[in-house]
Amino acid sequence: VGPTVLRLPASMLEHEAVHAETFGPVLCVLVAKDAAQALSWEALDRHGNAACIYTQSGAIADYFSRRFSAAMIGVNIGVPVPREPFSFGGLEGSRSKFGEHDITGDGAMNFFTKVRKITTKWTATPDAPPDAANFGGTM
Repeated sequence: VGPTVLRLPASMLEHEAVHAETFGPVLCVLVAKDAAQALSWEALDRHGNAACIYTQSGAIADYFSRRFSAAMIGVNIGVPVPREPFSFGGLEGSRSKFGEHDITGDGAMNFFTKVRKITTKWTATPDAPPDAANFGGTM
């Protein structure tokens, strides 16, 4: 199977393609009516591996990043596959956990805490105002 995108209507939320852990170049897309619906769908996933959002707004990226229940979060980038010492897997006793520890990373850290990695990628738009931030403590 080559790269495949499945754009499913909300009525197909219970479809196997949405809930099966699929390996390969397959992406299931469900279009939510609002942020609350999108977050409720993400929280229902029993695997809990990763969540991604594509946006031009840092505020929206922050809003979703703080509320996603997944262990790996991508902003403007596909599923971020972490490197040591970050774990590869879910949180909250999701199906992607391997016993009490994940298959990579520091097992004790993952057992006692909720380590998360947020990867972001931003692209300037031609009509965006110049960035006024500096490292001198003033704007």
